[in-house]
Amino acid sequence: MRGVLPAALAASVARHPVIVPHINAAEAALVKNCEVIAARHILEVCAHFDGADRLGLYRAEPPTVARTVLPDLCDVRGQLHARRALEIAAAGQHSLLLIGSPGAGKSMLAQRLPGIVPPMNDAEAMEVAALRSIAGRPLKPSEWRARPFRSPHHTASAVALVGGGAHPRPGEISLAHNGVLFLDELPEFDGHVLEVLREPLEAGAITISRAARQAEFPARFQLIAAMNPCPCGYLGDANDRCHCTGVQVQRYRARISGPLLDRLDLHVYVPRVEFKSLREPSGCREASAEVAARVMRTRELQIQRQGACNAHLDNAAVERYCTPSAAGLGVLERAMQHLGLSARGYHRILKVARTIADMSGGPQIEVGHITEALALRSLDRRGVARAV
Repeated sequence: MRGVLPAALAASVARHPVIVPHINAAEAALVKNCEVIAARHILEVCAHFDGADRLGLYRAEPPTVARTVLPDLCDVRGQLHARRALEIAAAGQHSLLLIGSPGAGKSMLAQRLPGIVPPMNDAEAMEVAALRSIAGRPLKPSEWRARPFRSPHHTASAVALVGGGAHPRPGEISLAHNGVLFLDELPEFDGHVLEVLREPLEAGAITISRAARQAEFPARFQLIAAMNPCPCGYLGDANDRCHCTGVQVQRYRARISGPLLDRLDLHVYVPRVEFKSLREPSGCREASAEVAARVMRTRELQIQRQGACNAHLDNAAVERYCTPSAAGLGVLERAMQHLGLSARGYHRILKVARTIADMSGGPQIEVGHITEALALRSLDRRGVARAV
């Protein structure tokens, strides 16, 4: 049955036992201090209340931290700039847009993000498990504290992405709560489907209203998106293989609205991998474990200082914790005039710069942190970096 875990949570608060189908007993037992009774047939429940054959409490093994082998960053050839951007995104929970030619490694990079972020704590794991229970999806004990990684196809509808239905159920953005939502081939998604992401990206939740009822589901996900720079995919490539016209490129890029693009913290170009890098042995590159240790230290610093990751700071918190030096502020002012950044873009650059400063151990945001944050957001119409 659906929704066993939230029912067990309610029973725990009310301090009374709960009888569930035997197949759902392990799921209900995830709730601490909840007395779970498992029954295989309705007649067993009748016998239990009649006193003829009392059912005992269900005993389950405590959930364990996931030991799933995740894809490793050492498999990625070259792409030092993109790897750096992925680490910054992981350290501050920033959203990331990867732009590059087909086969450059955009999907490969995104799939390695779960291997460098810290596992969920018990409270986060319970939220994720409750959402899966409401959605009617099986809960695997081996995935108890592994962060979700959702990658819906570009043909997904708005209801599939954000949730809905006559009896509202969570969509992909809620199933990615406390984890990663990866949208590959971003311009291929329907424009209306992409626009519904704007509110949950800011609020961390989605409200679904129907005539009979209203439901609110959490949706605090980290968005990673990937796209080609043009319809054929080779604009800006070193071999100059692209023959798309300016109008075709503009029409292709227009599938992603400015307001949505403005909500993505990092815009990174992923170039084609050179032959020399492809022949490089795996031992020459950093493994996910080394990067994950740095990400963990940076996350702990943010939690101790402000109680949240940098990407989730509101404007008042940005003013308090993300104040740059005088020289850094001057660089940012010139960049805003040159690049035409919005107020939202200004705050997002400061938050990314704060993450870069935290990674280097600096107490204040300096010029170098500002310039790197700007470089990770400055792309021209071809999808390649432009001078700041």
